[in-house]
Amino acid sequence: MKSFKIYTLGCKVNTYESEVMRDNLINNGYIEGEIPTDIVIINTCSVTNTADSKSMKTIRKAIKDNPNALVVVAGCMSQNRKENIDGVDIIIGNKYKSNIVSLINEYQGKSINKVEDVMDIPFESMVVNNSLKTRAFIKIEDGCENFCSYCIIPYTRGNVRSKPKEDVLKEINNLVNKGHKEIVLTGIHTGHYNIGNYNFSDLLEDILKINKLERLRISSIEITELDDKFFRLLENSSVLVDHMHIPLQSGSNNVLKQMNRKYDKEYFIKKIEKIRSIRPNISITTDVIVGFPGETDLEHKETIETIKKINFSKIHVFPYSDRIGTKASTMPNHINELVKKQRANDLLELSKQLEKNYMRKFIDSNIIFIPEVYKEGFIIGHTGNYLLVKALGDETDLNKNVLVHLKCVNYPYIMAEKID
Repeated sequence: MKSFKIYTLGCKVNTYESEVMRDNLINNGYIEGEIPTDIVIINTCSVTNTADSKSMKTIRKAIKDNPNALVVVAGCMSQNRKENIDGVDIIIGNKYKSNIVSLINEYQGKSINKVEDVMDIPFESMVVNNSLKTRAFIKIEDGCENFCSYCIIPYTRGNVRSKPKEDVLKEINNLVNKGHKEIVLTGIHTGHYNIGNYNFSDLLEDILKINKLERLRISSIEITELDDKFFRLLENSSVLVDHMHIPLQSGSNNVLKQMNRKYDKEYFIKKIEKIRSIRPNISITTDVIVGFPGETDLEHKETIETIKKINFSKIHVFPYSDRIGTKASTMPNHINELVKKQRANDLLELSKQLEKNYMRKFIDSNIIFIPEVYKEGFIIGHTGNYLLVKALGDETDLNKNVLVHLKCVNYPYIMAEKID
């Protein structure tokens, strides 16, 4: 019986697709093993040059740690830069990941290259049956057609395509019936889900009707995709969690225009105000890119002021990384690395301050969380609004709803006490 190990880099879509590959291998008699193992799969990311470097480093380390293994490299770096990958046995792009078992069986000592054009392909059917996590990811959409000037992903993931609603509902029903407390909807451009006249909000409405579903989370959604029906669902369903991740990318209108984003800061702020009119205590997190080509000190300060006005509960900060093949790569006035680092530090400090401020709002309140980790006498997990809670407990508490009293902030945790 052969063993395997999967290394996953990048986004939640990759996390889901690695789970699908793991599922398929286990269901076909393979076992998940420790290093060294018989089969190594590296599911790569290529969103930035830094991501490429991390992917290559992971590939080299996996080969070194598993010298006799069959090595499979899959994902966005395979799709984007397959010519840079050598010394491996099977290369898969962003198609055929669900065929992992047949490709491994097909291998007879001669390298296999399954990187094909993904610019006009149907949705690749994938299903997770044996997720080990409390929080189960479901990929409902693939591809992106936004063509933001800094991003290579439309070229590595291809056209927008969506999973049939019947398949989405069946997969979620199956996971919920197996005890999963939370479902996370994910995709490359999740909110762009669309089949005919049936859109993301329509799918959301049908998912919320599923019996025994306790929490539904959207991994990330664009501000432009929040329609009136979505706001009605947000107002009327307690299953939708009190957390949304909505990428801002910049708080400067000029930079947003150069990025080819589809909104200005005024539009963004107005939509956030509408969300908070429905859910005053909701956690709203975001992504921001610093040091975009041509970004001035004044525009950086403008971004800081916009973030303060919106009052996010956390910011994921990304120094701009040049990406050959994108429009931004050809733009003038690229920012010095030291300047980018300083601007990133500015936002990281602001993020920490905002995060602590949001946490303090809930001190001395009672709240339910689902422990995901047991470590040294403590249970650790997230609330619906994504507070990271740490409390004394034991392994029997894992994956259950646990009521706690929130005591104090010990960043990045809120320390809590179980209520029996």
